[in-house]
Amino acid sequence: MAKCHVCGKGPLFGHNRSHALNATQKISQPNVFKKNLMIGGQKKRMNVCTRCIRTLQKQGKLQIAAK
Repeated sequence: MAKCHVCGKGPLFGHNRSHALNATQKISQPNVFKKNLMIGGQKKRMNVCTRCIRTLQKQGKLQIAAK
């Protein structure tokens, strides 16, 4: 199970509840991708969620490295 290296967002666990109150397992995964990122002039491969990619690019603190 992937976890975002920037914000620490991970999978959420819980139960699906029917009208009869039966409890079945529910897992919702975060939208995480492996990206090559330039951090401090160095190229690093990290698991990053899409929200972190978007906000860091808007702030100009992060650029996706070319392959």
